[in-house]
Amino acid sequence: MDRIEQYRVFVQVAELGSFIQAARLMRLPRASVSAAIQQLEANAGTRLLHRTTRKVSLTEDGTQLLLKARQVLLDIDDIDQLFNRHQEQVMGRLEVDVPSRIARRLVMPALAEFLHRYPGLQLGLGSTDRAIDLVQEGVDCVIRFGTPQNSSLVVKPLGKVLLVNCASPAYLAEFGVPTQPGDLQNRHVCIGYSTSAGGQETAWEYCVDGTAQAVMMPSRVVVNNAESYIAGCCAGLGLIQVPLFDVQHLLDSGELVEVMTAYRPAPMCVSALYPTRRQRSRRLGAFIDWFAALMAPHLEP
Repeated sequence: MDRIEQYRVFVQVAELGSFIQAARLMRLPRASVSAAIQQLEANAGTRLLHRTTRKVSLTEDGTQLLLKARQVLLDIDDIDQLFNRHQEQVMGRLEVDVPSRIARRLVMPALAEFLHRYPGLQLGLGSTDRAIDLVQEGVDCVIRFGTPQNSSLVVKPLGKVLLVNCASPAYLAEFGVPTQPGDLQNRHVCIGYSTSAGGQETAWEYCVDGTAQAVMMPSRVVVNNAESYIAGCCAGLGLIQVPLFDVQHLLDSGELVEVMTAYRPAPMCVSALYPTRRQRSRRLGAFIDWFAALMAPHLEP
């Protein structure tokens, strides 16, 4: 087995945390996988993996090699596929992270078709709303809503979604129906949203004559993901601001009610972010294109 194949084996073992699973995925004898790792460690003169009867984990040197090996393999894949545009050439493992509610409501129901289209692709799908370090966590791409904060990442805008102000009928019966921004701080509470524990809550935003305004609303509960945010609103815990497509079915059923229609927030950006342009492999491009098409019906024209 040459050095490049040893790197492929190492990356699979590191990502799966298992020699057996890596061997099964790569269709190799387990002995060949073990031998490849042993040869890499011998050549590097250091231990790359901690092995126990229950799991396999990276050493500090192994973590450094994993970051480098991933990039080497991406570059090799790009070279191999440079003149081959066939879909079946989209191969390997791709790590992506999308907001939790998007994962459940959009991605998972459509994922079978995507994997059928690219049978050589294995997808690692995370579903969080927090900011993550893509390089340190080994993530190839994230889908995020809002204005990207990390200037070191490549940002591919996918479009914008309409936002609406919502409340439950029970909340409105108790607190009344807000009609203008001046009502908010006097009589109403929102459900706070923060991506980190103890972090700054997101301000309540609205537009007047095309100009964005923001106020800090009182809140009694603060959440860190969209699922809890919408569930809390349905439970009558406060007002929320949320993408229209995400709650249209709840508005249609009467579980939620749109309020302050004349004071909607500005539309929110949807973007794909990845570390550097060198890491836009064929498989990453395939995922971004697929997700963009999946999201397109829900974006502003």
